[in-house]
This record gives sequence, C-alpha cells and structure tokens, in this order.
Amino acid sequence: HVQLVESGGGSVQAGGSLRLTCTLTYRPACMAWFRQVPGKEREGVGSIYTAGGYTYYTDSVKGRFTISQDNARNTLSLQMNSLKPEDTAMYYCAATMNVSPECANWGTYDHWGQGTQVTVS
Repeated sequence: HVQLVESGGGSVQAGGSLRLTCTLTYRPACMAWFRQVPGKEREGVGSIYTAGGYTYYTDSVKGRFTISQDNARNTLSLQMNSLKPEDTAMYYCAATMNVSPECANWGTYDHWGQGTQVTVS
C-alpha cells in the first residue's frame, strides 16, 4: 500500500523558516515537492533522485529551499528559508518510479501526499 504523509506546514512571517517532512511507505526513484495556490496549476518546486541524491529546484526557490532525504527512514524533507508571501500555498510531496532528467518531468509523478498548508504573511 503506497502512502505519503506530509507534516510540518503552518504560518510564518516573511523571512522566517519552515520545514516540511514527507514519510513514504516505499522508496521511489524520484521524489518531489509541489505547491498549489487556489485557481492556479500545481507547480513543481524541487525534486531529488533517490539513488544519487541529486536535486533540482525551480528558479523561484533556488538558494532558499533545500530538499533532502533520509533513506533509513524513507522520508523526504523540504527546508524553506527566507520565506516570502508568494510562497503561500498548499504543499504536496510526490513520488514516482519513473526516472526523468533531474527528476523534473512533473507529469510522471503518480503518488501524492494529502498536502500541508504553508502561509507566509
């Protein structure tokens, strides 16, 4: 039974930090974080290739967000620093066994968490 469970969302002031964690019941080839604002399409934030630990970030979060994995615990984390109001969104972790360049072919992700809200004011 594939399951992804996020935790760690909340409210923070601009410039603050939050850490999101996703616990998975299996180890996929690629893992990623997405975010979505009501009325807009879901956006890929960043990804990690689990075998090599290589990461990719969308331009808007480079230098502020860091993706990491704990292979022993099958967890994925997103450390978010220097948060901005425009980072406000529902954040989702996702996983796939499909490997794509930089694990950034967002359409290949087929397992999703339930989402956790991040609000920056």
